[in-house]
Amino acid sequence: MITSFNPFSLSIVFVSILSFLNLTTPATGANYLFHFCANSTFSANSLYQTGINSLLSSLSSNATRNLEFYNTTTNRNTSNPVYGLYLCRGDVTSEVCRGCVAEATKDLTTRCSREKIAVIWYDECMIRYSNESIFSTVIVRPRVALLNTQNITNQDQLNKLVNTSMTSLASKASDVPIGVKKFRTEEVNISAFQTLYNLVQCTPDLSSTDCNLCLQTAIIRLPICCGGKQGARVLLPSCNVRYELYRFYNTPEAPSPSPGLQSLPPPPSVSGQEGKSKMSTATVVAIVAPIFIAVVLFIVGCCFLTRRGKKNNNVAEEADAANDITTVESLQFDFVTIESATNKFSEDNKLGEGGFGQVYKGTLPNRQEIAVKRLSKSSGQGAEQFKNEVVVVAQLQHRNLARLLGFCLEGEEKILVYEFVPNKSLDYILYDPKKKGLLDWSRRYKIIDGIARGIQYLHQDSRLRIIHRDLKASNILLDADMNPKISDFGMARIFGVDQTQGNTSRIVGTYGYMSPEYAMHGEFSMKSDVYSFGVLVLEIISGKKNSDFYESEGAEDLLSYTWKQWKNGTPIELLDPTIRGSHSRNEVIRCIHIGLLCVQENPANRPTMATVVLMLDSYSVSLQLPQQPAFLLRNKANRNMPKKELQHEGFSSQSVPWSVDGEPITELYPR
Repeated sequence: MITSFNPFSLSIVFVSILSFLNLTTPATGANYLFHFCANSTFSANSLYQTGINSLLSSLSSNATRNLEFYNTTTNRNTSNPVYGLYLCRGDVTSEVCRGCVAEATKDLTTRCSREKIAVIWYDECMIRYSNESIFSTVIVRPRVALLNTQNITNQDQLNKLVNTSMTSLASKASDVPIGVKKFRTEEVNISAFQTLYNLVQCTPDLSSTDCNLCLQTAIIRLPICCGGKQGARVLLPSCNVRYELYRFYNTPEAPSPSPGLQSLPPPPSVSGQEGKSKMSTATVVAIVAPIFIAVVLFIVGCCFLTRRGKKNNNVAEEADAANDITTVESLQFDFVTIESATNKFSEDNKLGEGGFGQVYKGTLPNRQEIAVKRLSKSSGQGAEQFKNEVVVVAQLQHRNLARLLGFCLEGEEKILVYEFVPNKSLDYILYDPKKKGLLDWSRRYKIIDGIARGIQYLHQDSRLRIIHRDLKASNILLDADMNPKISDFGMARIFGVDQTQGNTSRIVGTYGYMSPEYAMHGEFSMKSDVYSFGVLVLEIISGKKNSDFYESEGAEDLLSYTWKQWKNGTPIELLDPTIRGSHSRNEVIRCIHIGLLCVQENPANRPTMATVVLMLDSYSVSLQLPQQPAFLLRNKANRNMPKKELQHEGFSSQSVPWSVDGEPITELYPR
């Protein structure tokens, strides 16, 4: 029985039974499709109301600049910022785009007059705003499905064709850089007499990976809501897809010849026909000779540069990998600048202390705030680990990774300079009884999703394949909007493209987060990070540390307690009591399920991070039943003293799923 109200889920169920009306788009009008307003309200004539009015006005005015996509923020330097954007369909004219945005902004003021979060879809455009940042972030809820009620004769054939053609089209549309239009249409023959017309589109601020993920999430919905129908579309806040048996989009016309070229007179004839002027031999030579010489010089120059380039490449390939730090010399700070920024590393500026040194807040001369990680001279992280962190982090660019601004390497001083995040680390808030209330369920879910995306980037989407090896709550930083940023890459390992696992005799990391194969045998892989992520997910849900869980719950650790509740059919008991009543029961249970899948003993049974991201964002992805977690035992007299040799408890492969009224649950989530 679902005890909590989920407006996102309700909108899906309601919209799925609507008939899809095929309307003809007027020249300058717009066709309304659907809107959604969140329940969080604000007072009339408040600062947030002023911000929304200013935002909608800005969106409407910028649409007159013939921009297909535009985002902006109002109330930027207040506690009530408003983030908003509009996106016009990629094939509509500037005039239609302007008209749609103008109508949609006007419509929103009446349809969502008191809600802080809103999205409205028209056939020609979409507008969103929120009190949390929505830029460069893939959001797949609420999900709206609209369909043509007419069935097609060969439904199986159509469903398969829609899936294959849409998947291919999504890949093409998303395979462009951030900021470039992510819009594609395609025509596919069903038979000699019938054609399938497809359209996909993402907001251009998404990365290729996020765009493709969003489109795949929408495509998965098509057979669920609209299988065998002659036409359907799925609308998500970050993307949309549509197919029909008629051309519903505008086809680009061939560009007409430039008037300037048409007005040019025909070139004079150089033939020897009678009645026409002739060019003398001397004139021809004077024209041709310089051109010929220039071409020869150009070819010689290209050959020289090509040979020189090959020589330089050979030298670079033979250089020792230890010199990689020279590739980021442009990021180097001098020690005097860092010392001045931190007021000579004063205690007042100290943010925290880790195993390798202290972290200070600093302010550069341009008033930019920074976080300075000063490695202690006696720390275990020497020059090699320091260089490793610089080289790795300097090449990583993702919104869920802490951004390295530079470094300082002078004498015995080894310093890293990161972007400053105002909310410190996740453990600072999550484990504090007074502060944990700031992390309601929606924020915790966003943090889980953001961490998953950051790890997926490290494992799969970055230029390098990187294993973090020390994922834990204290290494997750939170920015002003509570977006998570993975930090501390001092123990990260870089893998080759074809390498899947490694081995080490020096075990580094944090007890409670280390996978059993790493803790006991020194074997690490991407699945080691997946295990750490699973522990982290369960900590975020419960609001308690894995290692300290026994103190309040009478359990050996968090994993054993979670498994006990799962088998008893009461997984919701794991949820932090401070946020009960304001959570989505389905999301909590699904996250617990995912967490248990990640902490299974056999690394092969754990999902990849790409699969985890898909499971978090799409309820249509079925989850396997988890097997019993790996329980790492410690001497009860020394619970806080991790042993060098760790042992685990064996388990039965016949795991028991939790159930309600005696019936096994395979998926209890809204479609």
